[in-house]
Amino acid sequence: MRQQRNFSIEFKKQVVEELISGSSRPSQICRRYNIVSSLLDHWKKQYNLGKFDNEPVQEAALQDRIEKLERLVGKLTLENEFLKKAYQHKLSQQARNGKSSNNTDLNSRPSAKDVN
Repeated sequence: MRQQRNFSIEFKKQVVEELISGSSRPSQICRRYNIVSSLLDHWKKQYNLGKFDNEPVQEAALQDRIEKLERLVGKLTLENEFLKKAYQHKLSQQARNGKSSNNTDLNSRPSAKDVN
C-alpha cells in the first residue's frame, strides 16, 4: 500500500506560484514534482482563497462569496415555496370547513365599490 505524502505549505505555494507565473506548463510541473494534475488544481484553488498564508486573490474570494450567497438564496427560495404551499393548504381547508376569516385571507383585497 502506498504511503500518503505530505507537502509543506511553502512547497505548495512555490509550485502554484510557478504555475501562475507561466514559466512552466501544468503538465511540466506535474512531471517535475511527481504530482497529479488534480492535486495541482486543488492547490491553485486553495492558493486563490488565501489558504497558503498569502493574500487571497480578490476574484476567487468574490467567487467563493457568490457561491455561498447562491446557496443561501436557494435555501430561502425552498423555504418560501414551502410556506406558500402550507398557507394555501390552510386556506383551502378553511374554505372546505366554511371558516372564512378576513384576517387570514391575504389574497382578498377590497374592490373600488367596497371602499366608497
